[in-house]
Amino acid sequence: MDTASYKRLVHVIMALPGFLTAFMVSAVNIALPAIGKDLGMNAVMLNWVATAYLLGTAIFLLPIGRIADIYGRKKVFFLGLVLFTLTTGLIGLAPGAAVLISLRFMQGMAFSMLSGPAIAIITSIFPLQERGHALGINLATIYVGLTVGPFIGGVLTEHLGWRSIFFCAVPFGAILVYLTGRYLKGEWADSRDERLDYAGSFLYAVMLMLFVYGMSCVPSRTGMWLIGGSVLGLVAFVKWEQRTKNPVFDINLFMKNRLFVFSNIAAMIHYSATYALIFLLSLYLQYIRGLGPQAVGLIFMAYPVFMALLTPSAGRLSDRIEPRLIVSAGMALTALGVFVLIFLDERTSITTIVCTLVLMGIGYALFSSPNSNAVMSSVDKKHYGVASGILSTMRLTGQMMSMAAVLLLFSLFLGSRPIEPDTFGAFMKSMHITFVIFSILCGIGVFISLARGKVHEGESTAALAEEVGE
Repeated sequence: MDTASYKRLVHVIMALPGFLTAFMVSAVNIALPAIGKDLGMNAVMLNWVATAYLLGTAIFLLPIGRIADIYGRKKVFFLGLVLFTLTTGLIGLAPGAAVLISLRFMQGMAFSMLSGPAIAIITSIFPLQERGHALGINLATIYVGLTVGPFIGGVLTEHLGWRSIFFCAVPFGAILVYLTGRYLKGEWADSRDERLDYAGSFLYAVMLMLFVYGMSCVPSRTGMWLIGGSVLGLVAFVKWEQRTKNPVFDINLFMKNRLFVFSNIAAMIHYSATYALIFLLSLYLQYIRGLGPQAVGLIFMAYPVFMALLTPSAGRLSDRIEPRLIVSAGMALTALGVFVLIFLDERTSITTIVCTLVLMGIGYALFSSPNSNAVMSSVDKKHYGVASGILSTMRLTGQMMSMAAVLLLFSLFLGSRPIEPDTFGAFMKSMHITFVIFSILCGIGVFISLARGKVHEGESTAALAEEVGE
């Protein structure tokens, strides 16, 4: 097989799992009210259905990145596909809320084995001048999954029940396992002689779990103690990573590489300010506006369809124009969209909501692949796995912070009460405060993104580093 054909094959194999996982995330958001009704879950527990998945992904993402660099990115990617397929099928059989949330955590762990290695494999195969376009294509397929997920998820939920979403995904997972094992050739392990940082991985996991669970317990004293424990865990984690020989999180990349630092901070801020939006709007449209899952799915298609259409072009553009300019423009559009949502009420027209989602979809497209290109182009070849893991971790940390903010506000305004007519006012108040916080975050993110520095002036240096590494 010639090089061009193999690259096309890599696009397909890397893109399909991204499509499947994105489809699952967006479809589950639509199905949340149905899941809550079937399993008797309140607003905080519904939040955990989404948060457990993120937590499972975030805890294992950094260790998985290191394991992939040491033992092989293809091996980890393949095993992740197998685990994701198995847990997806088991979720469809979940008898209660506790089992469902536990399996969602395991599904998130499986996703961590797909996300980081996929970006690292693409970066390993495609040269610097093709990398932005390659990452853009990969992200575009994710956005296609996000586009069709709400509608198909809504149709399945409304006519076959929420469990059908998980059952329908299993055959596709099995096909992906076969394609990867059969056609993805070669292996990439640029840190074979290094060791995994077990202590750092443990501290990182404990820190995240204490923080997320603590947010769900606020304003109780237990919640405050847990959050305080997470802060101490963060300090211990940073100190350990600075001392250990083979850190799971290379602090030096943050200490010495301004472009890498600011690009990752921009990612964390952007996802912090956007991830929970669809979760909140799904609840708003179904509970407050009384729409069915299928109708809500159609509305939400406006958001990712523009991501899918524009992301490859944005990635290609970032190969020629400074990514910070494109990314900052995207962040500004997102900020404007979130600001509009602050004024959402029971009489807001659906047209206004759709137009706002379109605006945010364009902003998302301009942000995502150029920012990924900036991160991966700022490090040399031996750090690809760690860099992609850190980028994914920043994204997941942002997503968890986004859901944690909602979790906190739900705990303060709704407590253990379900979302029903008597609590609609409390729900709307918590949603409005969330949107205010998110719009401020986006505004800060614009300035952070502009301050990152340039990518293209360092192209010759990065290319030389790759040649030396080979």
